[in-house]
Amino acid sequence: MAPKVVALGGGHGLAATLRALRKITEEITAIVTVADNGGSSGRLRAEFPILPPGDLRMALAALCSDDEWGRSWADIIQYRFTSDGNLNGHPVGNLLLAALWDRDSDPVAGLDRVASLLRVVGRVLPMASQPLDIEGTFLTSVGRVVARGQAEVAAAKGKLDGLRILPEHPQSRPEALQAIASADWITMGPGSWFSSVLPHLLVPAQCQALVETRAKKIVLLNLDSHPQAAGDEYAGYTPQEHLELMGQYAPDLRCDYVVADSSIVRDRASLTSCVADIGGQLVVADLRKAPGSVHHEDEKLTSVLRHIIVNSLVG
Repeated sequence: MAPKVVALGGGHGLAATLRALRKITEEITAIVTVADNGGSSGRLRAEFPILPPGDLRMALAALCSDDEWGRSWADIIQYRFTSDGNLNGHPVGNLLLAALWDRDSDPVAGLDRVASLLRVVGRVLPMASQPLDIEGTFLTSVGRVVARGQAEVAAAKGKLDGLRILPEHPQSRPEALQAIASADWITMGPGSWFSSVLPHLLVPAQCQALVETRAKKIVLLNLDSHPQAAGDEYAGYTPQEHLELMGQYAPDLRCDYVVADSSIVRDRASLTSCVADIGGQLVVADLRKAPGSVHHEDEKLTSVLRHIIVNSLVG
């Protein structure tokens, strides 16, 4: 029986995880952040009272059927208009989702309809029933700085002092809570830690569901090859600190596995101890597309996830 997997995240990181997971199981539910305020999504949010469609569109494209029909439609919904007018920069998929939501209002019904068109493997769901904003407070050399908006938080410099979503108690989708409750496995990350990973722990009902589920949990750490790069969200943050931030916002959450690329494990004993503190086992592997890349290679990630999931099922 195929394992049921729920993948949490947003953006390119979640898309990479979904492309890897689809080669292991067809029982996949992607739960996607809904706080994007930049680019096409931000422009559509400003005009319509809808969820930001960009990260949801990317998740749908990552799960499209692996045949001519699915691949061609995935290319179409990812296509961005190029013009000197108002359509410039809008992906077709964002406009399609915006049209369905403007007409029918139910975001999940619209996502399911596009998923049907793409013959998607699994299901794509929003993290909350309403669009959210992320607000981060950072300690910098000039004092405490508040950044509001996913794009602004992702670009902020300094050490994170506090993170919240607005509104602070958004309603979760019942479909997402049910998927978490019935899952065999849950993955978190990789992706922008402050704007795509931690926000999933700031939705009260979803965080509680993650704590209560019997599913095993896998945390996928980022491939941060330049931790001190100017303007990098992760500057000064070690893998241990990222895990500690998860514990700060969800102290009762336990994780079974933490997957790290070999190049970011600078103090293996310390990281192993940190992972053990949250109940997990550290898995170290070569996951990069190429030396210095900050993107996971799909086949490598598939291999590691298959090893963890299949071996656990056999055991």
